Amino acid sequence: MLVEAVVDVRNEPEGVEAAAVRAEQEGYAGVGVPETQHDVFVALALAARATESITLNSAIAVAFARTPMTLAMAANDITLVSKGRFELGIGSQVKAHIERRFAMPWSSPAARMEEFVSAMRVIWDAFASGERLSFSGEFYSHSLLTEIFSPGPNPYGNPPVLLAAVGPRMVEVAGRVTDGIMCHPLTSRAYLSDAILPTLREARGGGLDGFTVSMPAFVVLGADEDARAKAVAGTRRQIAFYASTPAYKPVLDAHGWGDLHVTLNKLSRRQAWDEMAGLITDEIVDTFAVGGTPDEAAAGLHERFAGLATRVSLNTPYDADPELVLATATALRAKG
Repeated sequence: MLVEAVVDVRNEPEGVEAAAVRAEQEGYAGVGVPETQHDVFVALALAARATESITLNSAIAVAFARTPMTLAMAANDITLVSKGRFELGIGSQVKAHIERRFAMPWSSPAARMEEFVSAMRVIWDAFASGERLSFSGEFYSHSLLTEIFSPGPNPYGNPPVLLAAVGPRMVEVAGRVTDGIMCHPLTSRAYLSDAILPTLREARGGGLDGFTVSMPAFVVLGADEDARAKAVAGTRRQIAFYASTPAYKPVLDAHGWGDLHVTLNKLSRRQAWDEMAGLITDEIVDTFAVGGTPDEAAAGLHERFAGLATRVSLNTPYDADPELVLATATALRAKG
């Protein structure tokens, strides 16, 4: 497994740039840049200019906040700036954000995403070939690309496309039309091995050779008892938040915790975050997170995901000690 770094969601573009430089110096194979408070491609452009070898990926860019053309152009540019080190990680987000934050259409997310990626690939082909752009689907149509608006062939080719997916329909889309899947932190070993991977294999007609499976795993780290207690509390709170979201209910259903989702979802509407966290048992924490010393956490991650995921990143939803995070990543890299 490759070990990747993840940039703090609160970082401004300059902070992302510095974090990418640091990740490269610390030996990470790649760095994921989230899109929350800032445009992900601005931050990726800065990181691309400041680094030389590390892989950069959007983790994730919100596809439905854009069109296939705008995303194709942004990804093409970051591929140029990074000299081929960019991977396009995309996701659908949820209906409320797409409609109410971005004022964009939402319907049939899995079918729309499959068409979105297909349209984007047709656009890239038109960039490369100079031939007439022609794509007509249920959700998107692209039929105009005059020479002055085409960037032309990219000497580094097109970036790999990775899709964030949890439920079976979106996982199928990932298997059919993308180069990899970006799993959600609320993914257990059992859900990955028994639900996600079989669905991917079926969608791809059998094998996963050359297909990326990226797993951001919860890790509980702390130098002393007090720090570990805070790490557990932060992880418990984050699990509760994710588990309250309807899109992630299939994971809970797989473990027989579907009723918990219903309760958490009701509490989330009252923003009862502390009460929600109190419902996350030690068993649930242990299902989705590993912890201990850096060596113990690395051993837990390797045991849990080796042979299933091709990449792992450490998700620490609390103020983690950077030295402990790096020590865990280093120990995990040593296991190969």
